[in-house]
Amino acid sequence: MSRDAEHCSLYCRVSTDKETQDMSLERQEEELHAFAGELGFKVDGVFKDRHSGYDMDRDGLLDLIDHVRERGTEAVLIQDETRLGRGNARVAVLHLLSKAGASTYTLTDNGPVALNEMDTMLLDILAIVEEYQRKMHNAKIRRGMRRAVEKGYRPEKNLKKKGNPDGRERIDVPLAEIVSLRDKGLTFEEIASTLRGLGHDVSKATVHRRYKEYIEHGEPSE
Repeated sequence: MSRDAEHCSLYCRVSTDKETQDMSLERQEEELHAFAGELGFKVDGVFKDRHSGYDMDRDGLLDLIDHVRERGTEAVLIQDETRLGRGNARVAVLHLLSKAGASTYTLTDNGPVALNEMDTMLLDILAIVEEYQRKMHNAKIRRGMRRAVEKGYRPEKNLKKKGNPDGRERIDVPLAEIVSLRDKGLTFEEIASTLRGLGHDVSKATVHRRYKEYIEHGEPSE
């Protein structure tokens, strides 16, 4: 069952911030370090929480997920699956870790977390929903771009840094393009989708705010 030089992170949680729980956190960490050694993992991070498992707003958990995404950590080790969360939060965290590329191992299972039939079904549903969300997002971008072009918008005249063949290097919100597209009758959502297709990471709310600033002041505030 050895894992040749792969990396893992440890996650420990107790439900309250009482001092009496400190020993439990320490014991969890010690046991998980030993578990990692048995599996042949190298520990690259330890994350702890003193918080209810029903709540997703946990500093240690959020740091863990960011760490896994940024470091490409292969696995997360926990004492048992309830340490990740209770109720729906548990399935949600399992999904986020899987999406980030990490397998979950539990000490109680002495290996990969044992999922019941309902857990497996819910995780499959979450994956399907996210896939359709991506497809819907891309469809909105294409529709917004198509409608803009039909109304006379020419994106090739507005792309900067043409040395980049994808034209996706810009980070500033392009007010002139927002105004131009709005004048052509596009909705704020369609404008946002069109701009994202051109490489601008903007939301509908940002587009609306910048256009409102233009209407009120003639130029966006810094």
